[in-house]
Amino acid sequence: MKTYVIGHLKPDTDSVVAAMALANLYQNVSCFGYSNAQAAITEAINPETTFLMNKFGLTAPAIISAADLASDDQVVLIDHNEESQRLEGLDPNQIVEIIDHHKANLNFEQPIYLTFKTWGSSNTIVYFLMKENNFVPNAKLASLMLAAILSDTVGFKSPTCTPKDKELALELAKVAGIDDLETFTLEIFKAKSDVSKLSPQEIVKNDYKIFDFAGKKVMIDQLETVEQAKIITDKKTELLKAMAEVKNELQADMIFVAITDILKVNTKLLILDEAAAAIAQKAFGGEATEQVLDIGGRLSRKKEIAPPIEKAFNKS
Repeated sequence: MKTYVIGHLKPDTDSVVAAMALANLYQNVSCFGYSNAQAAITEAINPETTFLMNKFGLTAPAIISAADLASDDQVVLIDHNEESQRLEGLDPNQIVEIIDHHKANLNFEQPIYLTFKTWGSSNTIVYFLMKENNFVPNAKLASLMLAAILSDTVGFKSPTCTPKDKELALELAKVAGIDDLETFTLEIFKAKSDVSKLSPQEIVKNDYKIFDFAGKKVMIDQLETVEQAKIITDKKTELLKAMAEVKNELQADMIFVAITDILKVNTKLLILDEAAAAIAQKAFGGEATEQVLDIGGRLSRKKEIAPPIEKAFNKS
């Protein structure tokens, strides 16, 4: 029997690294009671995570499918909880624990362990658990955990960032031996922004989540970049075409792509059609121009982008 620690679909750095860190904790601290803990991911890692793995000489977890799980294997979900974001085909009865920092949407047949914190990163939660159990990660893993916190909190700029994220990130920086957080954060931002090797479809599916808003399947992709204007100018037509293709592929009722400038602290939404424009304008105000809506200094999909869209659907 194995215990798989698995992050969400379309894994970002926080999801991948939190799975690695939590599995490492389980492997070294027996009180959790998980035998043969092993981190896993659902799909290939993105350019930012690839950069970080190469920088610190580590290997990403293996990609698995539900078919790879034996009937007696257990699963711990990290950085997600909703069914739409889980490994496809996963038997919910194999889920024994969830550790997350998102809004809960759960319905299980039996009790399971739950740890939810209103912090900006899943890695903050995992390091908190490490500290509670007097476990210190090695410098390479600490470096990745620090990077994941900086990535998910947008260098502590996101409204999801809390004092606990900053406190534990600074502790991890000491363990990692990283003194210049500003330079390290800029490195992460540049890696996150590199879409040069991605097709328009890959950009649209780079970091997306699917939500159930008033019975509608709504996909929100977010691209964090330092080249927002260039991407919109050079790639808008291709991205809109890809959005239509992805919307059809995933059978979504509506799709949005949020292009977030992480240095200027601004987000612009790409708007596919009139229905999406109506919802976006109801959610954020303003008027879409040439299929782009400037929604201002919103950085967090979880806290600042998805909730107003959900509210707009509920009022429709």
